[in-house]
Amino acid sequence: MSFFSDLKTLYHVAVKPLRGSGQAARLESFYAGQAEHFDDFRGRLLHGRREMFSSMEVPPGGVWADLGGGTGWNLEQIGPRIGELSKVYLVDLSPSMLTVARQRIAARGWTNVETVEADITTFRPPEGRADVVTFSYSLTMVPDWFTAVENAWAVLQPGGVIGTVDFYVSRKHPAAGLAQHRFFGRCFWPAFFSLNDVFLSPDHLPYLRRRFTPVLCREARGRVPYLPLLRVPYYFFIGRKRTEDDASCCVSGNHKLSS
Repeated sequence: MSFFSDLKTLYHVAVKPLRGSGQAARLESFYAGQAEHFDDFRGRLLHGRREMFSSMEVPPGGVWADLGGGTGWNLEQIGPRIGELSKVYLVDLSPSMLTVARQRIAARGWTNVETVEADITTFRPPEGRADVVTFSYSLTMVPDWFTAVENAWAVLQPGGVIGTVDFYVSRKHPAAGLAQHRFFGRCFWPAFFSLNDVFLSPDHLPYLRRRFTPVLCREARGRVPYLPLLRVPYYFFIGRKRTEDDASCCVSGNHKLSS
């Protein structure tokens, strides 16, 4: 990754104004000029993706929907296990990102992976249900993220698995066992990312833990390119859709906290 490629990406991230009257138009305005270099730069910013995807169960013959899957980088983290799935849907609203994804799919020979240009708040797989649904730094890009989570819940089979990794800030008074961020971070990071229509929320993780039975949860901080003194908070969460026989809401889980 060259410094000049980084400059081009930083221009689109920090300088170029977003244009468009709808979510799809704004996303394409944001990603069109940086899709080619997206993976190189974001690999140093979007933390926890490799850990989450490598920790996900791969149900043999199952259906996986990666909502907001972008360039398809996420699917590489599943490794050769991707061949055990009957179908993978890579869903995104940005044509530029999906173009890169299709190139990756062809290069890797993934015959069971299909790109879909669609809204992740309404997408439903042709099969009707999915066994796995994932969000990788896509919930913060959705203004009505509740709808995206509820759509994932509706898409999942009972007992199906959800995986989410994203930036966030803690609540002022988080539940026991969760990280508590200081006042500066709770104010600075949402303002910093909102310049690019990325909306950090203190409610993502609590809502996921309430809606799904937690399997694995991690909270940590990661480096920000060219801002060496700052560490941005992120989490990843793996949960399971409760079946009718499951007990009522469970909020226990495995945690590795870093506040």
